[in-house]
Amino acid sequence: ARMGLPALALLLAVGLLHTQASPPAGSFQLDYENDCFRKDGAPFRYISGSIHYARVPRPAWRDRLLKMYMSGLSAVQVYVPWNYHEPLPGVYDFAGDRDMEAFLDLTAELGLLVILRPGPYICAEWEMGGLPAWLLWKPDIVLRSSDPAYLAAVDSWLHVLLPKIKPRLYQHGGNIISVQVENEYGSYYACDYGYLWHLLGSFRVLLGSEVVLFTTDDSRVEELRCGTLPGLYATVDFGPGFNVTEAFGAQRQVEPKGPLVNSEYYTGWLDYWGEAHASTSSVRVARGLEDMLQLGANVNMQVVSWQGHSLGGRYMFHGGTNFAYWSGADFKNQYKPVTTSYDYDAPLSEAGDPTEKLFAIRTVISKFQPLPVGPMPPATPKYAYGQVALRKYANLLDVLDVLCPSGPIHSQFPLTFEAIKQAHGFVLYRTQLPRDLLDPATLSAPPHSICDRGYVMLQQEYQGTLERDGQTVLRVTGRAGDTVDVLLENMGRISFGANISDFKGLLGNLSLDSNPLSNWLIYPLAIDTAIEQGWPHTALPKSGSRTRAGPAFYTGTFETPGITWDTFVKFPGWSKGQLWINGCNLGRYWPRRGPQQTLFVPGSVLHVGCPNNITVLELEGAPPDPFLLFLDQPLFNRTLS
Repeated sequence: ARMGLPALALLLAVGLLHTQASPPAGSFQLDYENDCFRKDGAPFRYISGSIHYARVPRPAWRDRLLKMYMSGLSAVQVYVPWNYHEPLPGVYDFAGDRDMEAFLDLTAELGLLVILRPGPYICAEWEMGGLPAWLLWKPDIVLRSSDPAYLAAVDSWLHVLLPKIKPRLYQHGGNIISVQVENEYGSYYACDYGYLWHLLGSFRVLLGSEVVLFTTDDSRVEELRCGTLPGLYATVDFGPGFNVTEAFGAQRQVEPKGPLVNSEYYTGWLDYWGEAHASTSSVRVARGLEDMLQLGANVNMQVVSWQGHSLGGRYMFHGGTNFAYWSGADFKNQYKPVTTSYDYDAPLSEAGDPTEKLFAIRTVISKFQPLPVGPMPPATPKYAYGQVALRKYANLLDVLDVLCPSGPIHSQFPLTFEAIKQAHGFVLYRTQLPRDLLDPATLSAPPHSICDRGYVMLQQEYQGTLERDGQTVLRVTGRAGDTVDVLLENMGRISFGANISDFKGLLGNLSLDSNPLSNWLIYPLAIDTAIEQGWPHTALPKSGSRTRAGPAFYTGTFETPGITWDTFVKFPGWSKGQLWINGCNLGRYWPRRGPQQTLFVPGSVLHVGCPNNITVLELEGAPPDPFLLFLDQPLFNRTLS
């Protein structure tokens, strides 16, 4: 079964360590003779936990890392999402929340070692597994393979990324002790050894010959065969309840000597929209951790999602939040988008608060090594700012001039997001009824052609929603020439498995009583760009907005009582949409489907002494008297978490 989630990822390297003669200074090595790791020639065991800087606001990095250090961890495991840093080919962003180097320097400042996982593919329930959507501008590209177009993009990225990493390697005086190549490649259908050899060569050229390079795969022999190569140390992942002897036995078939390593020991569970909020017993997690440590293991704590017959690691000591559009999706007989919250029942909650699970883990760690001196930093302060009334600003269809200033693209048939070079968010597709429909006619989409939700309007009146692997038919009436609008929402590209070439938008033509519609106007919507520039709060309200149903913008403001503490916003009576506060995209809300009922609002996005601007894009229907409710606790499954 595939596991993926955050909460804890445990890297286990089993074996007693013995000193070597005259080791080089600043060395971290595999000792095949004694089946162990060596740090500076001396016996060494690390206990590590995963954190994703891309899911944590930069002002909170220090707080989260300090809590991890005070939990007794000696290392952190870190992914680098390629698409977070290269939004367009050759355009790189390492500023602000994306300042990976500042994050790595902070780990060093706090005395934490780093196990780095730079991909290029990472999974992590992140949009497209960290691969940039612009790779799909070439529709026939074969991702994670020796496809020349894919390798050219990978090479360009690695020549930017890895030179930033090399000075921070342990051998160069830094704190990065090992680097993963690819991620769970054995679970991917391609099994392309040429691709792995290419990556191995690139990593060695750009990082040098001394750094420990490793791979991680499910503890099934067939996946280990496809997932690694000579020169890449093969590790496995498995969670509580697995037979440890059998799992490590699979690793031994690939690595007869060297440390036994579980790179992802799962301690939490993944949430999908429309399913129950997941949790994992603290007692079970602590017991499994203690069993591992009694073997002399190095441990990286992770959380888990369970899927079918393979493991895919999501391993968080602190999960954080899928802000904006960064949440990924899985495919298990159907498309399963991941929630905005990446809490994953991790030891540190989404808001960075120590949990019962953290203290249970800390108690186990204390049995094997001394804990840092001093108290565990407390939970961050929360504030219930209360109820904030909103008013309708405009229907989305009334502000296309703002959201698509360049105007629409004309096409006989629909084009995908990728064909019009739109990575995330929303695209509007517009056409006209070709004839009078006095009796209800069937508006339908071909199977698997709505990616991922389509909000249908006829003459600006909301008709209903078409959905991937869900409803694909509506009954409509109207006159010839009436305008048909379909707002397509990208809910996140698949991040694991063979389906990661996950094109978005209308992938096939809509039909009216089996007759294809044609002559489309396609509007790529730059909603975030407009909101970041102050819209709609700097604009006059639109008049004449009639119905409450269908895609529309709502605005409001509130002031804080001299503090900017973290908070959680609830959406009473709302359906589904997107939230911005002070121009910051805080992600998707969907209380009608759940389990997540609130969105986390970091205090760092709030202002003191001036109004905080709220913008909501509601996609289906707001309540009659719309308001938001700010709480000091999150809500899942409609009950206090």
